[in-house]
Amino acid sequence: MAIIAVQSARSSNGMSLRMKLQRVERRHKFKAFVLVLPLVLFVLITFVFPIGRMMFSAIHDDTLLTLMPRTTAALSAWDGKDLPDERAYAALAEDLKQAWAHKTTGVIAKRVNYELAGAGSQVTSSARKLSTLSAGPYKAALIEINPLWGQHDVWSLLNRGRSAYTAYYLLRSVDYQYGPDSQIVASPPQYSVFRDVFLRTLGISIGVTAATLLLGFPVAYLLATLPPQTSNLLMIMVVVPFWISALARTTAWVVLLQEHGVVNDVLMALHVISQPAELVYNRVGTVLAMTHIQLPFTLLPIYSVMKTISPNYVRAARSLGAGPFYAFWKVYFPQTLPGVAAGCLLSFILCLGYYLTPALVGGANDQMVSYFVAHYTNEDLNWGMASALGAILLTATLLLYYIYNRLVGVDQLKMG
Repeated sequence: MAIIAVQSARSSNGMSLRMKLQRVERRHKFKAFVLVLPLVLFVLITFVFPIGRMMFSAIHDDTLLTLMPRTTAALSAWDGKDLPDERAYAALAEDLKQAWAHKTTGVIAKRVNYELAGAGSQVTSSARKLSTLSAGPYKAALIEINPLWGQHDVWSLLNRGRSAYTAYYLLRSVDYQYGPDSQIVASPPQYSVFRDVFLRTLGISIGVTAATLLLGFPVAYLLATLPPQTSNLLMIMVVVPFWISALARTTAWVVLLQEHGVVNDVLMALHVISQPAELVYNRVGTVLAMTHIQLPFTLLPIYSVMKTISPNYVRAARSLGAGPFYAFWKVYFPQTLPGVAAGCLLSFILCLGYYLTPALVGGANDQMVSYFVAHYTNEDLNWGMASALGAILLTATLLLYYIYNRLVGVDQLKMG
């Protein structure tokens, strides 16, 4: 009986101790959560929610559904073949009258003008003339007021407005659009610019990333192999650009590369060129300035990996008869690939979103996707197009990051 009592006491004490440990652990987790909560809220409010709103705006537009409710409701019975009946025209006339009275005609005209260039002014003039029209029939009257209302494509546009969601902005971002019967067709050549913009953005980003790798890899190797006193001094020179704003560095490149700038003066003094070269407001200046800004982002991840590689591996290869280059290429270089991949991915992703440097140093044919996002946001006030371009760029970035993670994961499994 005494043994059973002792075991029972130990069991109860053990349960009590376990419960106390669990309570203490829950307390620690709660404290950690409270400490992290401000950062989580900051990221959600300033990063996650705006990006989510941008992605939503790329496919959501309820302008016609909200401002033309009678027309969109009347078009629910339209078969989409011939022009709508008198009921739809009467609903359109009433919506335009209400829009003119509430001063929302400009919003409707702007939305229609997105898909039918030049139709915005016709919508506005039609609403103004309808404000004096008291009674129908409206079909003949509207077509007489403006031939726009006798065209099938404008009614197809209004019919698509029955849904608050649209693929127009995403289609327009890849140079496609809706045809007269709501079919997806290629945009006219004079409006087909975005595929070239995306290819240009991709090409410039790849070129800058390759340039930073070619310049940064030897410097990273030098920093990793030099004595600490010397490498620390060189590292300070590498990170000094981080202390200067990108605007100041970009402006400095304009001064250096202009027609009578330092670079042209030096080249002419050395008789390398006989007249000033065009080094700014073109692709050359854009790539040079971006490479200068992005170089530390590629160099530092490579350097951090190189510092972990023991020199004994190369010594062992040399002692077994390998030459200097063979030992470097077969033994040392493969171990640097994680750093190379991380640095190049970081630099490439940052290049995709460049706006300031191409805008200041590049020419008209050197502007990247971010320039058009800013244009639609600040000048045209077309949030749908700005969001669609940003959403495509964000999707491409996430896809690249996913591919990188997959490749790195496969490599780690192979090494394991």
